[in-house]
Amino acid sequence: MSTWQEIVAQKRADREKLLEPYKLSEAELPPADQLNIFDFISSGGADSLLTAKDKEITEIDDVDELAAKIAAGTYSATEVISAYIKRATVAHQLTNAFSEVVFEQALERAKMLDKYFAKEGKPIGKYHGVPLTLKDQFNVYGVDTTLGYVGRANNPVTDKSQEALLVTIFEREGAVVIAKSNLPQSIMWCETNNPLWGLTVNPRRRDFTPGGSTGGEGALLALKGSIMGWGTDLGGSVRIPQVMNGGYGLRPSAWRIPYHNVPVTLDGQEHVPSVIGPMTRTLNSLLSITKTVIDNQPWLEDPKCIPIPWRQDEYDTIMKKKKLIFGVMRDDGVVRVHPPVERTLNEAVEKLRAAGHEVVEWSQPDLHAELVPILNAFYIADGGYDVKHDVGKKGEPFMPYVEAMVNRGPGISIPEYWHQLVLKREFQTKYLEQWNKSGKLTSTGEVIDFILAPGCPHTAVPCNKTNWVGYTRVWNGLDYSTTVFPVSTVDKAVDSLNEEQAAYVPRNDWDETNWGVYNSETMDGLPVNLQLVAGRLMEEKVLAGTKRVMEILA
Repeated sequence: MSTWQEIVAQKRADREKLLEPYKLSEAELPPADQLNIFDFISSGGADSLLTAKDKEITEIDDVDELAAKIAAGTYSATEVISAYIKRATVAHQLTNAFSEVVFEQALERAKMLDKYFAKEGKPIGKYHGVPLTLKDQFNVYGVDTTLGYVGRANNPVTDKSQEALLVTIFEREGAVVIAKSNLPQSIMWCETNNPLWGLTVNPRRRDFTPGGSTGGEGALLALKGSIMGWGTDLGGSVRIPQVMNGGYGLRPSAWRIPYHNVPVTLDGQEHVPSVIGPMTRTLNSLLSITKTVIDNQPWLEDPKCIPIPWRQDEYDTIMKKKKLIFGVMRDDGVVRVHPPVERTLNEAVEKLRAAGHEVVEWSQPDLHAELVPILNAFYIADGGYDVKHDVGKKGEPFMPYVEAMVNRGPGISIPEYWHQLVLKREFQTKYLEQWNKSGKLTSTGEVIDFILAPGCPHTAVPCNKTNWVGYTRVWNGLDYSTTVFPVSTVDKAVDSLNEEQAAYVPRNDWDETNWGVYNSETMDGLPVNLQLVAGRLMEEKVLAGTKRVMEILA
C-alpha cells in the first residue's frame, strides 16, 4: 500500500514525463516574482517553442472559425492539436492548470482525422480537429477521474463505454481531447487546490486565484491553451472561474446537458443538482457548442436528460424583440460588490437605456438570504460522510475549506431532508411570483425578460480569500439559466475607494472579508464580468439575451 505522499509524487512525476517534450526550460520561464504572466506568450515568451503558425492557430478565439479553417484545409488537425498541446503546456507551467494529459492519444487521433480528410475530402463532424479540454470530473478513456482526491488516483477508465457522454458526442463531431484540468479537493470550493495536484493560480496575478471549482479550465482558456472547455456548476463552478479569468460561461438548467459518466461528490444529491456547462473565449463559441450537444439528442443516451430539442424560435424571439426589459440587481443584500463591479454594472445600465431598452430595479435581499441555509443543509445532509470517506481512503490531509465544510454539523434525518425540500420549493415559488409580478415595475406592464447582475461581488482575489458565492449560488437553487461574460477591467485611476466607500461599514462577516480584500492597485487590469439570468430551461433565451447585451456594451 502506497502512502498518499508516494501516490502524489508518482502522479506528478508521470504527468511531468508526458509534458517534458513540450515544456519550456526553467530558464525560459518568467521569474516567480513576476506576478502578471498573462502577456508572456503573446509578447514572445514562448517563441522557442511556438512557431509562427502555432501562434496563428491558437490566437483564433472562436471555435467555429477554427473549425472552418480546418475544414477548408488551411490547417491540418495535426497542426492544430500540436499547436494547442504546446501552448497548453506553457499555460500549465505558468499556472498549474492540468491534472491528466492525453497528448499522445490526441496526436494519434489527429493523424487519423487527417487521413480521413485526405481520403474523403471532408471533415468528420462539426469540430473536426478542434481541441477539447475538460474539468477533471469527466471520465476520459485511459486516465483517472480523481475529483481532486488522492484516494481516487491510479484507477483509470479502461472501458470506452464508461467515457463521459459529452466526450462521446464531441468525438462524433471530430473534436480531440487533449487534457483534463485541475479542480479543488472534493470539487466543493470556489478556488482550485488539492493535495494531489496542488494549487492553480491566476494568469494575470500568480498570487491570485483563478476561481473554482473549474479553475484549471478557466486558466487554460485565459492563456489560450484551450478553445473549448467544459466544467460543472453546483454553486457557481463554471461561472466563477470565467468571472475571475474574463471568459464566457453558461450555467444551464439541470438535465439539459448530459451528466452521464461524470462522477460527482455527493452523488445522489439531486435536489440542488450539479449541472454541466460550457466555458469558452467567445460568446459565439458558447452558443455553438451548447447547440451542438442538444442537437445530438443526448436524452436518447442519458435517461436523466430532458428531451427538449434546440428551440431556435426562442432564440430568434429575443434577437428580434425591439425593446428588452431588464431587472438590474445591484446588490444581493448580503455582500456588497467591489467598486469596479458596481461601476461596470452602472455603465451597462446606462448603455442599455440609451439603446432603447428598459431597466428597472430588482431587489430581493430577503429571498437571497433565505436560500443560503437551505442550500447549506443539502450540501452537508450526510454530515460530510461522502467527502470524509474519499479523503480517508489514503489518509490525505483535508484542505481547510473542505474540513470546515464537513465539520459544519451532523447529518440530518430523512424527515428533516424532506422539510428542506419543502422550504426550497417554497423559495422557488416566492421567487417566481416576484418575477411574474415584475410588470408592476415596468412602463408597459410586461414582466422582465432578464435579470442583469454581478457575476461575483469581486473580480479575481488573492488565493484563499474567496468567501461568498451568493451571486451565483442563488440561481442554482432556483435552477435558472445564466451566463457570465466580460465587460470591462479594473482601472485604478477610477476605481479607488471614494469617500462613501471608504466609510462603508460591512453588514456581516462575509461582507467584511470581501470588502477588506479590495485593492484597486493590485487588481488593476483584472477583467470585470457581469451575469445575465433567465428562467428555468431558458438556455436559448439567455444566450440570445447575452448576445444583445454584448452588442450594446461593445
